[in-house]
This record gives sequence, C-alpha cells and structure tokens, in this order.
Amino acid sequence: MQPLAVIGNVNVDLILGPADPWPTPGTEIMVDYDELRVGGSAGNAALTWDGLGFDFQIAANLGNDQFGEWLRQGFGKHSARWPVAPMGTTLSVGITHPNGERTFFTTRGHIAALSWLDVITSLDTERLKGGTAILCGSFLTDALVVQYDKLFDWADANDIRIALDTGWPIDGWTETNRIKARGWLARCHIALFNEVETTRLANSAEPAEAAHRLKALMPRDAIVVVKRGPDGALAVGSDDSLVSVNAPLVQVADTIGAGDVFNAAFLAALANDQTLGTSLAAGVRVASKAISTIPRRYDGEDTQTPPEEAL
Repeated sequence: MQPLAVIGNVNVDLILGPADPWPTPGTEIMVDYDELRVGGSAGNAALTWDGLGFDFQIAANLGNDQFGEWLRQGFGKHSARWPVAPMGTTLSVGITHPNGERTFFTTRGHIAALSWLDVITSLDTERLKGGTAILCGSFLTDALVVQYDKLFDWADANDIRIALDTGWPIDGWTETNRIKARGWLARCHIALFNEVETTRLANSAEPAEAAHRLKALMPRDAIVVVKRGPDGALAVGSDDSLVSVNAPLVQVADTIGAGDVFNAAFLAALANDQTLGTSLAAGVRVASKAISTIPRRYDGEDTQTPPEEAL
C-alpha cells in the first residue's frame, strides 16, 4: 500500500444541538446532545485512517493551552513533532439543526500560524515518497498558504501526489479566491471538493461539467472528485472518464466532517491499488457509516453502496 499523509488544520470541535428554533438574542435554550472532540479537516481525516487501521502521517500544530495538550494526547505518537504556536487553540462550536444542517462559530486560533517549516519537520519525507498527502484547510492556514510553492516543489521532488481540499473560503468564492484555488490545482494531482465548491470554482452549474473544467487546469493524469452528500459522489479519472456511485440510505446523526471522512477512505482505497469506482464507493460507504453512528464508526460493515456507474 502506498503511504498516506495529511497536512492542515487540527482543532477542537464542540458539537451542540439540535437547536430548534434558533434562539432569540439574550435567551437560553437547552439541547439534547453535546460532544467535545478532535476536529478540523486534517484531524477528521487522520481519525478515519486510524479507525480503519491504516498507517499514516499528519502534519499540524497546536495551541499553547490545555486544549492544545488535549489534542496532542489524542493523537499520541503522530503528534510527537507538532510545534506549539504562541496562541490559544482554535475552537469550533458546531450547532446542529433538526434538518441535518449545522452552523459553526470558529476562533482563528493556532491553525493560522501553521508554517511550511512546521510541516516539513512534522513529516518523514523518506517514508512518504511515492505516496499521497491531503492538503486541506487552505483558507484557514494563512502562514502555510503563502508558502504553498515550497510545499508543491517538495512534493514534486519526492514523487508525492497532493490531494487538495481547500474547504469553503470564509469570504466565499470571490474571484480572488477562485484564482488562488485554480493556481493550486495546477500543482495538484487530486481535487476533492463538494458539489457546491466544485460548481462555484468552475463557474458551471452542472457538477460533471464543472469537474471536467477543473481537470483541465490540472496535470494530465489528475483526478477530480465531486462529493455530493446524499447523492453519492462522482469523479473524472485520469483518462477523462466519468464514474459515479450512489449513497446508501442512512439515518443521519451528525454530518460534521463527512467530506473529510470520505477523503480519507477514498484515498486509502486508491493507495491500495483499487479502481477509481471502487475507491469512490469506499469513500461513500465509510462516510455514510460515520454520519449515522454515535459514537462515530468508520468500518462501513452495515451499509451497502449500490454499484458504480460509468457515464
């Protein structure tokens, strides 16, 4: 199996809900559920690999408070090289709603300070050669973003494929943010966006067409994946073929981090020399299990994903 790593944001998530109706300012409501857990795109991907039993590396940083120490303990040996930023830990409070949607309130915190030096000292480059690294949280990791060229040069020099999941920009998909993301895609071999991100970035309302447009910006052998939530996922392969898989029907408990879980399971299957369709199905299956179980599970044994469709 090819080696795996993830680079980006690890923070603390406090999940509360469901909130119905949204409280009037100055009032208080009681909710039925709360959970304090590791969060952030990189953290969610790493937890998925860990839950599935895969070996991996993770490059991240920590805040200089009790939450930072709690995160380090949660990742054990994987966090041994993580540096401590001179600021508090990024905290994200997620409020769930009865319809499955959620609202986030997030502090800037330590993740903005993650740098290229932090990344390169956290990873064992020799062990990662020939593998794949997820690069995520692009619009939150301010210090690292300005050094992306160094990261891409390092990846090229060591035969490491970069799989990009930028996340949603805080100020939306402005033209400036589109230009940035398109420039990053030109240096990446895998794109991992949800449906809305894909269509906004490509300026195309149809997901498959949008995926083809993004692939045209990338290296010839690139793969573009579109995560479609309850509608499954589709991908444009290195040969420009379009593959789609459906999602199983599940009782949704918590969708936070579903896309990150998909990323991890999809790339693990791909790294294990599975076909694009089989890898898509693995991502959908594991994400479906994760969003329908409390405590969260990743094994996917109880979900059945319909077969892939070549379009």
